[in-house]
Amino acid sequence: MKNPAPRKPQAHGRDPKSTRPVIKPATRHPGEVRLIAGLYRGRKLPVADRPGLRPTPDRVRETLFNWLGQTLDGWRVLDAFAGSGALGFEAASRGAAEAVLLELDPALVASLRESRERLKAEAVKIERSEALRWMAGCTPQRFEAVLLDPPFDAGLGAAAAAAAARLVVPGGYVYLEGPAPLAEAPAGLVLHRSQRAGAVHSQLWQAPL
Repeated sequence: MKNPAPRKPQAHGRDPKSTRPVIKPATRHPGEVRLIAGLYRGRKLPVADRPGLRPTPDRVRETLFNWLGQTLDGWRVLDAFAGSGALGFEAASRGAAEAVLLELDPALVASLRESRERLKAEAVKIERSEALRWMAGCTPQRFEAVLLDPPFDAGLGAAAAAAAARLVVPGGYVYLEGPAPLAEAPAGLVLHRSQRAGAVHSQLWQAPL
């Protein structure tokens, strides 16, 4: 009786005699995001392959700026976890007088500065800084809007929203997106709008006038 031919290793799927799961390649983010409206409409920003970097999807970003208003003429806006810069550059594209972008990763800071030069976005200011520390030292009531898109699974949402609450003027807005909504509004803010799009929960709070 002949011995059976050796079984070839499976290239894909699970080996029926193994309890070891098949590891799928990680989902890769798009290499660029497109600005939706305003002065830089249709221009693209590069998206680096960096841990925790998950740019705000176009549909979510469009909803946010529908909530805020299609033009932000004269607004001062803080994009506290800038990453690709999609939120901050979108605000500048829509007329913000000042858009401050905070980012700690030096490679992302360099990319943001290159985008600013390429777009000639004079309203955009880029600072290499840890967002919570920077907001803690910022002058109160400094901005009309603070936009928060922290690393998706970092658990920074509540702390970031609390830090941002003191930075907005009466009537100003704090926006947060993440994997789950906050159960309670940050002190001094009231919920203005909220939505869920896929895995992304978005909340927009407003400071009373």
